[in-house]
Amino acid sequence: MLTLSLATIATLAILLGSGVWIAFALIGTAWIALSFFSPFEPGPILASDFWGASYGWDLTALPMFIWMGEILFRSGLADNMFRGLSPWLNRMPGRLLHTNIIGSGMFAAVCGSSAATCATVGKMTLPELERRGYDANMAIGTLASASTLGLLIPPSIVLIVYGVVTEQSISRLFMAGVGPGLMILALFMSYLVLWSLLRGNRRGLTGQDESGLPLAKKLHQTLELVPILLLIGGIIVSIYGGLASPTEAAAVGVVLSILIARWNGSFDAAIFRDSLFAAVRTACMIAFIIAAASFLTSAMGFTQVPMQLASAIGEMGLSPPMLLVALTLLLLVMGCFLDGISLILLVTAIIMPLVEAAGFDLIWFGIYLVIVVEMSQITPPVGFNLFVIQGLTGKDIVTITKATLPFFLLMLAAIALMHAFPEIALYLPQTMTR
Repeated sequence: MLTLSLATIATLAILLGSGVWIAFALIGTAWIALSFFSPFEPGPILASDFWGASYGWDLTALPMFIWMGEILFRSGLADNMFRGLSPWLNRMPGRLLHTNIIGSGMFAAVCGSSAATCATVGKMTLPELERRGYDANMAIGTLASASTLGLLIPPSIVLIVYGVVTEQSISRLFMAGVGPGLMILALFMSYLVLWSLLRGNRRGLTGQDESGLPLAKKLHQTLELVPILLLIGGIIVSIYGGLASPTEAAAVGVVLSILIARWNGSFDAAIFRDSLFAAVRTACMIAFIIAAASFLTSAMGFTQVPMQLASAIGEMGLSPPMLLVALTLLLLVMGCFLDGISLILLVTAIIMPLVEAAGFDLIWFGIYLVIVVEMSQITPPVGFNLFVIQGLTGKDIVTITKATLPFFLLMLAAIALMHAFPEIALYLPQTMTR
């Protein structure tokens, strides 16, 4: 088992480090494991797994949600969100810094990409916050951290992928992400309020009071938020109430996003074509990785490594909390080298027997896994969101890391709260009608 484990890790590391596509790296690792450490022919297994992983009905929701995000990404949504939220946040401690958190959470819900959320909202808010005298480090920290919620708040592409490969209900996973997503947003905003009261206001780091805007203008700007709020709310309510499957909700979401973009005045044939092609490219990439990960999962099953590893760790007598700590450290390290979807697929191919043996609810574990993947997006030195912020601001990576550290610790606290109170993630799925 040790020889095979080392050979598998070394092969995967070499292939990924050499710049090979992630799907080909997974296929190559599985092929070598089957060829040298099992009596089975890899070819028929590859063909069977690729076919089995490519025709699932749940997978059809994936390109639809990606397309919806692409349309809204190109429709000027960030500008609308900033104008709609800013008039109402001036009286809160921290004032417009909350725009980064709320705006990122809202945009993440329709975009599903932390990098796109970070870049889009950051281009809009960072120059405005700097111009109005807000603390640059807090602006960076709130943006980099809140934008990671694109992986958690439904509709989430990563949760769709996790549901497909682990055969869990995508509808229940979507609902399970609502509570933790709101909890993390609340933790971020609470920290910002506390920082403002204890330090920011006294040092003049929270801008100037701009609450003198006429009520009529506030209401007019807020109306720009209504279509996107209805879109997000309609998707969540339809899935939660059993009125639509995730695939049906995604299809309706695409149509509504086109109407919103058209109403916003920034939708034409070029945007339609670009968003469609971008969605096809992304969906094909993810589908290829899913099929490759399915092949790796089968290879690991035929070589018996996951079962032996689960048995070995079981003999160590690690309690579920200690196993969770060990997995968190492992995933944070792996997250420095892999994107969120690839990490989800790789993890589910290798450690799911350990998770099931430890008695974790797979819906709950999916939400935990996504939160850790979110944390890896702001983990130095190679957290992807840190690079996005660096490109937007030109600041060095050390400064950006210091700015995001408090929010990284808050996400660790969120995992601890979820472990202590699993109902945070499981209450809504347990009350669903189907």
